[in-house]
This record gives sequence, C-alpha cells and structure tokens, in this order.
Amino acid sequence: MTTKAGTTTPIEAGLVSFDEALTRYEPVMGLEVHIELNTASKMFCGCATGFGEEPNTQTCPVCLGLPGALPVVNEKAIESAIRIGLALNCEIAEWCRFARKNYFYPDMPKNFQTSQYDEPIAYEGWTDVTVDGEVFRIEIERAHMEEDTGKSLHVGGSTGRIHGADFSLVDYNRAGIPLIEIVTKVIEVPGDKAPEVAKAYVAHLRDLIGGLGVSDVRMDQGSLRCDVNLSLRPTGVTTLGTRSETKNVNSLRSVERAVRYEVGRHAGILDAGGKVVQETRHFHEDSGTTSSGRVKSDADDYRYFPEPDLAPVAPSRAWVEELRATLPEQPSVRRDRLQTDWGFNDLDMRDVVGAGALELVVATVEAGASAQSAKKWWLTEMARRSNEQGVGLTDLAITPAQVAEIQSFIEAGRINDKLARQVFDGVLAGEGTPEEVIASRGLALVSDDGALGESVDRAIEANPDVAAKIRDGKHAAAGALIGAVMKDMRGQANAGRVRELILEKLG
Repeated sequence: MTTKAGTTTPIEAGLVSFDEALTRYEPVMGLEVHIELNTASKMFCGCATGFGEEPNTQTCPVCLGLPGALPVVNEKAIESAIRIGLALNCEIAEWCRFARKNYFYPDMPKNFQTSQYDEPIAYEGWTDVTVDGEVFRIEIERAHMEEDTGKSLHVGGSTGRIHGADFSLVDYNRAGIPLIEIVTKVIEVPGDKAPEVAKAYVAHLRDLIGGLGVSDVRMDQGSLRCDVNLSLRPTGVTTLGTRSETKNVNSLRSVERAVRYEVGRHAGILDAGGKVVQETRHFHEDSGTTSSGRVKSDADDYRYFPEPDLAPVAPSRAWVEELRATLPEQPSVRRDRLQTDWGFNDLDMRDVVGAGALELVVATVEAGASAQSAKKWWLTEMARRSNEQGVGLTDLAITPAQVAEIQSFIEAGRINDKLARQVFDGVLAGEGTPEEVIASRGLALVSDDGALGESVDRAIEANPDVAAKIRDGKHAAAGALIGAVMKDMRGQANAGRVRELILEKLG
C-alpha cells in the first residue's frame, strides 16, 4: 500500500486503468440502495425522525433496545414500501415478516437490526434506465423493510475513520428510522457502460422514489445511499469472481467513480496473481479511491431468525390495488412528455435533468414563465450563484414563482435581462420581493419619451457619422446610437422605444 501525496488516503498498488482492465476482464455488478422513508415517526416506535436535531434527543426505550420495550410496526412505512415495490414492478408479498439480523457494532443499540430476510415485502421486479440512448433493464431481486442504524462520529485523526481517532461518539437519533433496501439481481452490461449504468440506475431510483413522495432522497443527508458490489471475471468466463462491497456511496458521481476504481483495483490484484478479498470498502470523495473496511459476512454469519416481538405483515390485495392507483406518472414517461410540451431537444432536457433543475423548471413554467426562459435562468444565473454559495439550486433563497415574476417584468418591458440580474441579486440578498427590489434599487426601465428623447439627441450630436448612415437608410447602424443611449442612462433605457425615437428623429 502506498499513500497519495498530501493525503492519508490509501492507494492500491498495481492499480490498472479502467480501459486497460476491460481488455482482459468483464465487470459484474450488484447494487443495494438504501432509502430512508420520510415518515413522521420511526419504524417501530413513536420517536420523531427530523434530520439534524441535537444528538440523542429523538430516542426512546424501543429504539435504544432497552429491556422490556416492545416494537410496533409503522403502518405508513409499510404503505410506502408497497408503493415503492409497485413502482419497481415487483410482486407484493401476501404475507411476510421481520427477522433479527445479529451483529455487533457501536451504532446498533440492540446488537441486532430488525430487517427482513427470506420473506421481503416486495420481490421479483424490474426497471429500465437509459444511457446514451440505449435502454438497460435492471432486474430487482427484492425491496425489503428494515430500520436504520445510529451514526458514529470519530473524533481526532485525519481520516474521520475509527482508525487513528482519539475517541468516538454515537448519535442514536437515526437508529430506528424506516429504511427500504432495494437489491438488484446481477447486472451484466457492456463493461464500458458499467459505471454510467450504475450512476443512471441510482439517479433513476432517486427520481422515481422522490416522485412517490415517500422520501426526500437526499444523498447529501444520507436518505439515499448506495452500496456498490463489484467483481471481475476474465473475458469469456461465466463464473462470477469474488466481490467487494463499497459502502454508503452518497453521490451520483461517486457511484460512477467507485465502479471505475474498483474495476482497476480488482484487475491489478488479479493481474498480479492475487485473490480479491470479499470485504466492505470505504469510498473517499477527495481522491475517488476506496480503502478496506471489514471482511464481508455471509448471510449465515448474521444468524437470522424471525423477530418474536412483531406479528407478520399481510397486506390485503384490495389495499395493494388501492395503493397501485395512487402511483404517479413514471419519471421517464413524464420527462418525455415535458420535453415534448416544452419543445426541448434531447440536449436541452439532458442539461436540465443533469443540473437537478427539472422540478424547478416545472414549477417556474407552472408560475407563468416559458420553458425556455425558465431553463435559461436556472441553468445560467441560478446555477452560477449556487456554485458561488456552495449550495444546491433548491437551497437558493429564491422561488420558482419569483423567477417567473422577474421574467414577466422583462416581457412587460419594465426591466431587461441586465437589470433582471440585479433583481436576482437583491432577492437572493434578502432585500424583498422582485417588485420591492426594483423599487428600492431604482431598476425600472425608463420609457418616458421626454427623458429618452433628450438622451437620443445627445447621442446623435456625439455621433454625426453614425447619424448620417441612418439618414442614408442604413438602419442597422442604429445599434451604435442605442448603445450610447443605454450607457448614458445606465442601462435603464427601454431599448425598443429608443430605436423608434432614433428612426423618427433621423427620418
């Protein structure tokens, strides 16, 4: 093992480039995506589920696993699980139950996790993702219910990991929050497509489940996390290789990078005649590398047995069909419809979706703006400001309705694009509504013929050669005089009316 200069992140010796690895090996993947549900209370108790609260303030004897405390299943969580299963074209179990998954870890207050083992609530499903115009079907093995663990914070050291830390703290607020784990079957796609397919699948789940309204699917807050299972096999061989599991990857870009890195790492080990260890891996955002976690256990090692304190779950077929009727339009179908309605080409739509601006554009259009103007503002001015502030587009202090309102002022001739940018500045700075910012900053365009006429006269007098060209019928030259008037009036002249006045005065 070597260390990357300037960091303590371990780099694997003998790493092979992704492209070179594909000349000799085929990657095979399996993805496990954990979704935190947005229920008001936890999976088996009444504790609140708010994110970011003071540590250990949302706990009770049940989620802390204290003796004598008995769990009760959250009905809303079961409903959400069924809706997720239906959206993934899964079969919904007529009868299923919870089990105890036994293992010790400091953030597991009960020393077991209440999960589902051989009887998941949803199974045998599928969903399609598109990469570069090609559709890939991802088969779903299961979507099962479980509870989340607590959160460990390792203090001291340079990596944030337990190794090298001075001490560790545990916050049990997250322990017991409802989770749905979606497990794919083996994913075999052309090797060069594997990273993009993995990324596209997780993005698809984010959109699909976000559309159901059962989770906020925020990867930055851990409510959507992906475990990337990957193995390599020599080209032409059908036997699967030994897999690694890169845990809790929490961004779309990182999912793609984790696949690429693990392909190169596995290839380096196999080229050297070594054996890949079945283990968990930690992904490092700064370097795009992974490092060893713990030897991966098989199912038998967890000593699963049925949870004795919970009754089986047996959703009626009538209830399942009622929930099926509540499913919204599939994200891919909705995107195609919106693209047609808006008149966007494929690149336009890809840019909007890739920027995470789809719902913002939808809301801006619903507030009265055209799709093109909504796209323009969110993908230029708003994107630039979100980058400057280091926040997401949805976290900016401006609403789609306000963006639409500012666009309406432009179309009404009250402001122009240049002044609109100043209105955005004011709104984002908390100076008030767009109307209030225009008033307080004095940003309205001047359309008064008296003031405009005086400025036009000054421009004509200062540019006699340009005025002569216009008199000779060369109206395109009016642009120079318009520019002079705009400069004279600090950009607040109504350019359309200025042009009319120039042509009137010069005949």
